Amino acid sequence: MHDLVIRNGKVVDGSGQDAFYADVAVRDGKIAEVGPKLGPARREIDADGALVTPGWVDVHTHYDGQVTWDPELSPSSWHGVTTVVMGNCGVGFAPARPDERDFLIRVMEGVEEIPGAALDEGMTWNWETFPEYLDSLDQQQRSIDVVAQVPHSALRCYVMGEARALEDEATPDGIAEMSRITEEALQAGALGFTTSRTILHKVKHGPVIPGTHATPEELVGIAKAFRKPGHGVFQMISDHMGRDPDFPWMKEIARTTGGPLIFSFAQRRNQPEYYKDVLQSLIDAQTQEGLDIRASIAPRPAGILEGLMATLNPFLFHPSYREIRRKPLEERVRIMRDPSFKARVMEETEHVDFGALKDFLCTFSNMFALGDPPDYEPRQEDNIEARAAAAGQSPESFVYDVMLQNDGQQLLYFPLSNYGGYNFDVMRDMLVHPRTHMSLSDGGAHVGTVSDANFPTYTLTHWVRDRDRGERIRLEDAVRKQTGENAALYGLNDRGLVQVGKKADLNVIDFDKLHLHAPYMTNDLPKGGKRLLQKADGYRATVVAGQVIAENAEMTAARPGKVVRGPQS
Repeated sequence: MHDLVIRNGKVVDGSGQDAFYADVAVRDGKIAEVGPKLGPARREIDADGALVTPGWVDVHTHYDGQVTWDPELSPSSWHGVTTVVMGNCGVGFAPARPDERDFLIRVMEGVEEIPGAALDEGMTWNWETFPEYLDSLDQQQRSIDVVAQVPHSALRCYVMGEARALEDEATPDGIAEMSRITEEALQAGALGFTTSRTILHKVKHGPVIPGTHATPEELVGIAKAFRKPGHGVFQMISDHMGRDPDFPWMKEIARTTGGPLIFSFAQRRNQPEYYKDVLQSLIDAQTQEGLDIRASIAPRPAGILEGLMATLNPFLFHPSYREIRRKPLEERVRIMRDPSFKARVMEETEHVDFGALKDFLCTFSNMFALGDPPDYEPRQEDNIEARAAAAGQSPESFVYDVMLQNDGQQLLYFPLSNYGGYNFDVMRDMLVHPRTHMSLSDGGAHVGTVSDANFPTYTLTHWVRDRDRGERIRLEDAVRKQTGENAALYGLNDRGLVQVGKKADLNVIDFDKLHLHAPYMTNDLPKGGKRLLQKADGYRATVVAGQVIAENAEMTAARPGKVVRGPQS
């Protein structure tokens, strides 16, 4: 008898092949059979009219701290994610000596906007080395599987000390030690090494994070650590977006590791055709030199959410608003609805110093009301500037009123990249390209300005089912990009496919009723820290290792999740 049978579903198996109708039987945590009218089971799930897919594999998250206190790893687990890869962008918490912990928290807070107070309160530090970090995570129960990578900032701090790690060039001995520790981590089960090359990533109230200006010699030296373990992904983010002067040494790293090198990529607003050259260079690297270099593409624009309940809003630096900014939302809304208060704020507009945030807070031609259901591909005529002109108001006056809608919970959407031409056409070209993979949810991070852990749900609803402004993405390809392809990228060959012998990580999805709700703010982080969350309807069940961890949008008490150590056969 089987442990579980999912009956009568439309199976989208993660390989990209056409969907088919079948039962899926599970025994001992693995898929035992796929076919028609399978035998009896201790439990059955009716998938009639629903999709049966592999569990989503999210390879770009920042749960490095949250994983130590949250057994559900929400909100990713709410959206059918069954495996998360953390430690991206060069930030994380191992290795770390006791006197380096506060610094690494400031690095994470500055780069990923996770409240330092929440990290300080929520994390129980009982490790120093990276293998000890994995051992610590092994001691905890959780709903879904986690994969760890070695973060460059923590590694550099551990070897060079906090002060020298920030700016100094590593010595040959220092590079050799970083390589040794990375090899040790890979042997213990890490599945990658990550670094940051962007000036946007800074320590809170400080300089760019350790490793930002590391020499190519340092990075290639660390890459040598991959040779003996024979596995691992080299992940990075770069302001140069994959071309000169970075691309030559990126190729050298890929040549040294013998494995994948992946980097975050988006269309440049001032060079709309640039992405084509980058993607072609990835094909050339593969076909001409046999190098596995891939671009990480998000399924919607990198962007921020603003509003009265978010970290940012267009009046954040107005003196009158700053007088009330710490009051509860309900009280702020009541004050802001007073016409005399609004008049004061409007009078201050021309004299406010927005600093480096001016573009985000004042470019109303690129700012939209997000709405419910949220619209992430709005038309140009829907921007705040255009709507204000149509209403005969200034953009400031119009956006002020918009933010007060829905009792002050209305959010504003500001796409930062991949939105040239006010549509997703270029993004689609990148998403379906053979040298890209779907990624960059930043699950667990940017908790006051971003809510992207729902990418799998959004991909199915918008790209596959609902998009009406251009070409969609085939269902089977959208599933493959988030399951079989991402799993194989990290050597997780035991999952990502609905096939006999594979790990029974599965989703049962009512595709017609799949619905992404608008983001909302809650204060459920340790020490009352706030974060944006988004829920979804339509997931009938999510299964990890044969156990149902979520059913009809409610988490169960099942905790089958593990720390995945090394590649899986």
